[in-house]
Amino acid sequence: MARPLDHRKRADLLAGVVAYIAAHGLAELSLRPLAAALGTSSRMLIYYFDTKEELLVQALATQRPDLAAVFADVTEVTRLRARLLGFFDLNTDGAEADSVRVLLQVLGAACAPDSPYQDYANAAIATFVAELAAALRRSGLVSDPEVVATLLVSGLRGIIQDRVITGDRERTGRAARTLIDAVLPER
Repeated sequence: MARPLDHRKRADLLAGVVAYIAAHGLAELSLRPLAAALGTSSRMLIYYFDTKEELLVQALATQRPDLAAVFADVTEVTRLRARLLGFFDLNTDGAEADSVRVLLQVLGAACAPDSPYQDYANAAIATFVAELAAALRRSGLVSDPEVVATLLVSGLRGIIQDRVITGDRERTGRAARTLIDAVLPER
């Protein structure tokens, strides 16, 4: 008879995966070194998660911010601009930086044909665009909220990726502010 899943152990494993991948990268991810770093075996990781791709997807799901809550009270351009800048800062230098570093790797891997990460990447992008578009709609700022949300999400993601790769905080910070100012000018 199979042993029941230890949900606490499973949660502990998920908590360590994102930090490990942020430090070591996704491209060369192997279960044995990951398991050793997490204090378990590759066999146990497969027992809990079936595949390393599913392990990563579930680990990222624990890190996903509640985007509905991030934008829920946004009804005016000033608040939306501030929220986007705060979100940019949090995701580049704050508590979410490791999660974002891993998410960028997963989004890149999702571009490959038949990638096991395509569904996760599609859902992550669609959720962000939908919640930002809802805030834009509530604010009455633009005539095509989905397109403007796509521009902001994709543009900011590119700028975050630039910062992760180059480490240039000053230039990328100016670029993020310039993008937000251009797309959401003060009225």
